[in-house]
Amino acid sequence: MTIQAYPRPNGAVGVRNHLLVLPTVGCSCHVAARIAEAVPEAVAISHQHGCAQIGDDAAATFRTLAGTGANPNVGGVLVVALGCEQWAAEAFADEIRKAGKPAEVVGIQKEGGTTAAIARGRERLRALAAEVLRQVRQPCPLDRLVLAMECGASDAFSGLTANPLVGEIADRAVAAGATVMVSETTEFIGAEHLLAQRGAIPEIGEDARKMVLDCEKVCRFYGADLTGSNPSPGNIEGGITTIEEKSLGCVHKGGHSPIEEVLDYAVAPTSRGLVLMDTPGNDIESVAGMVAGGATLVLFTTGRGTPLGCAVAPVLKIATNTPLAQWMSDNMDFDAGPIAEGRETIAEAANRLWALMLDVVNGRLTRSEVLGHREFGIRRTAPTL
Repeated sequence: MTIQAYPRPNGAVGVRNHLLVLPTVGCSCHVAARIAEAVPEAVAISHQHGCAQIGDDAAATFRTLAGTGANPNVGGVLVVALGCEQWAAEAFADEIRKAGKPAEVVGIQKEGGTTAAIARGRERLRALAAEVLRQVRQPCPLDRLVLAMECGASDAFSGLTANPLVGEIADRAVAAGATVMVSETTEFIGAEHLLAQRGAIPEIGEDARKMVLDCEKVCRFYGADLTGSNPSPGNIEGGITTIEEKSLGCVHKGGHSPIEEVLDYAVAPTSRGLVLMDTPGNDIESVAGMVAGGATLVLFTTGRGTPLGCAVAPVLKIATNTPLAQWMSDNMDFDAGPIAEGRETIAEAANRLWALMLDVVNGRLTRSEVLGHREFGIRRTAPTL
């Protein structure tokens, strides 16, 4: 099977062709946003990181920003630096160029301030646009697709309708040779024994179990429990009673395939098939990590409703119940409610969702894209110094 997409020089395939303006540090976000205004097709992200970070936390920030630029949905990148931050702008550009795409740099201190940097940045962005935006969709193999499965603002229907439905899509995608990422380690707590049994080899199953136990250790380190955080008050109002109950619904998103790899945050997989990524349950940070790891389409289930999107990857929103699909119709792309009402089997709903997913892959905009949702956040694991 083929899809209409954008083949990249490194063999990856994008389902969008974004021109990204990437600030290296929180201090350059305003300038990055002003530069992006000059080209309607350009997108800019915003964050508060890139300075006074240490160790693995600093490395994860670099990996997330560079990985977002290297994502196959991005055709070219303008890196916007301040000039005195932790990672040099050229380090980001060099990492992005390894994916075979153009990356240019502009620095605020080097150009002599905000006004000059915006002017120089717009000049370079327009030149990049002339190169990037002329690319057109071509037939590409479906097995190059990288899906990210996310759930957020979950309710009691999540583990009964939308998550098993997405799991069916995961199984079909893996059978077709594609890659499927599942994340949110916090919401694996209580289900780690099930994940451990699904490793393609015993060592991978043990990696999955250890990832969850390490997450529990972090909670103990801070002397805290999950009460009031996960499940959230909204989850509880929606009928979820414990983190274990939520986790047993969450893991349905991965379907039934063996787990081929367990990844650190924002790391690209080296295997095809089903992979796990260590991310928080926080939806924005979880999606950002998987997209930085190369995910090109996000299937997002929700029972309470969330408008979340992403700057460089389409987010296809799946309502767990029909009242939500009708109440937040401008945010929802798909209604999984007929499964709960007995009007449709999971397999029948999966046929509908698979067809919609291919439409989105081939260029149809999701509701979050139409509404301009471009949320972005990076997981932090250490204090700012």
